[in-house]
Amino acid sequence: MQRGAGPKKRWVKRYRTEVAASVSSILSTFCAFPLDSVKTRMQTYKYNSFADCVRHTYQTEKFRGFFRGVLAPMASVTLVRTISFSVYQRSKYSYSSWFKRNFGLDPLTHVNTPGTYPTLSTIACFGAAGATAGSLITLVACPFELTKVSAQVSVLMADRNKSSVSDPTTSKREVAASYQNKGTFQTAKNIVKHRGVAGLYSGFNLHLMRDTLGTAIYFMTYESSKQLLTTYTGDSSPTNPLAVLFAGGLCGVASWALIYPIDSAKSIYQRNCLTVSKGEQAKPPPGVQFLNKRMYRGLGVSMGRSCVVNSIFFSVFEFIKKKVNALED
Repeated sequence: MQRGAGPKKRWVKRYRTEVAASVSSILSTFCAFPLDSVKTRMQTYKYNSFADCVRHTYQTEKFRGFFRGVLAPMASVTLVRTISFSVYQRSKYSYSSWFKRNFGLDPLTHVNTPGTYPTLSTIACFGAAGATAGSLITLVACPFELTKVSAQVSVLMADRNKSSVSDPTTSKREVAASYQNKGTFQTAKNIVKHRGVAGLYSGFNLHLMRDTLGTAIYFMTYESSKQLLTTYTGDSSPTNPLAVLFAGGLCGVASWALIYPIDSAKSIYQRNCLTVSKGEQAKPPPGVQFLNKRMYRGLGVSMGRSCVVNSIFFSVFEFIKKKVNALED
C-alpha cells in the first residue's frame, strides 16, 4: 500500500485541476438542480411567477419533477467542467506567454503578485482563455443539455400538445408524449429515432454562441473580482475563502445576466425540435432579442441558481486544490 501511495499522490497533484473540478461539479450541480429545472420550465412555457411554476410542478409531478434529468447534467457538467477547466488552465498560460512575447507583460505573474489590481492585459488573457474553453466544450455539452431540457419539460410538452386544438394531426402529440419518463440514454435514443444523429445537436449554433461568450465573461469576472477582493482585504493568499465565495457567486450572476436571451432562444428552439420527427421542420428559433422582456423569463431564478452553484463550486474547487497541493509525495 505504501509503495503505491507515492505515484497516486503524484498523479492526483498532476491532475489537481481536473480532480477538483469533477468533485466540485457533482456537489454543486445536485444542490442547485431544482432551480435549473424551474428556470428551464419558465423559459419554455408561460407561468405567472416563480412561485406559480414551483406550485404547478409540485402538484403535477411532486418532488421528482424538480429532479427530472438530474443524472444527465451531473454527468455532463462534471465532464464539461473538467474539460473546460483543463482547457482554460492551459489556454491562459498560452495567452499569457503570447502577451509576454509581444508586449512584455505577463498577466499571470501580475495576478499572482500580492497587492495588485486587474489590468486590461489580465482581463483580456482570462477572457480569451475562457472563450477558447467555452467554444470547445460545446461539442461535448450540446447533446447532454438537449437531453436535460427534454427531461425537464417532457411532461409539459405532452400536456400542451395533447390539449392543443390548433394541430389537427396526432404526430406532434405522439412525438412529444414519447419523451415522457425517459432516462438520459433512452431520451438520447429517442432523439436519434425522431431526428437522426444530427438531432442531438439541435440548437448547436445558439449553444456555441452562449458558451463562448458566457465562459469568457465567467472567467474574466471570477479571476478579476477574486484578485480585486484579495488585494482590497490585504490578504496575501490568492485563495482567500471569502473572496473565492463572493467571486464565484458574482461570475455566475454576471455571465447569465449578459447571455440569458441567447440561452432562452436555445431552450425554446430545442423544445420545438423535440416535437417534430425526422424530415419535418421545427419552428425556427426566436431572434436573440436583448430588449424583449419575454426573453428574460426565469432570469431571477437562473441568476440565483448560478450564484449558489458557483459559490459552492469554487469554494470546494479551491479547497480541494489547496489540499492536493499540500500532499507530500
